[in-house]
Amino acid sequence: MPTVTSIVYTPKHDYEEPADHYLRVPVSTAELVAGHGIRGDRKGSSPKRGLNVMSAEILAELAREGFKTGPGEMGEQLVIAGLDFSTLSAGARLQIGEAASIEFMANRIPCERFEHVQGHPRETATGRVGFMASVVGGGRIKVGDRVTLVVGETVPGD
Repeated sequence: MPTVTSIVYTPKHDYEEPADHYLRVPVSTAELVAGHGIRGDRKGSSPKRGLNVMSAEILAELAREGFKTGPGEMGEQLVIAGLDFSTLSAGARLQIGEAASIEFMANRIPCERFEHVQGHPRETATGRVGFMASVVGGGRIKVGDRVTLVVGETVPGD
């Protein structure tokens, strides 16, 4: 059963981004806001940039390769374990916990800052840094919440 293993956000305040890491604060619970992202998160400013979502299994793989993979160190905001991200495509919808839902918008592409923070060429992580998602249904989420694929699932026998 897929579950949320990490939630982080960037607090809304004036700050200078640290040169050697992303400013992310780990939390055990958060509120997702439809059309935005995590309540209070500086990064969730539009429906197309609501959440950066990554796979726990791919994070473990990247850690073995020497990437920094602590909470938020890959630029992600939400980590999900037990879900095969390679089966998802644009429009796939995930329910998180009782009420919140997100929709897969596009695969995430590492930026120049990612390369600087990680100390690895971004090409080495391309295709493995998760996806951008829009929050389509708001609600509280917490680490340990069940994640269910509700749109875009494969029906056995198809």
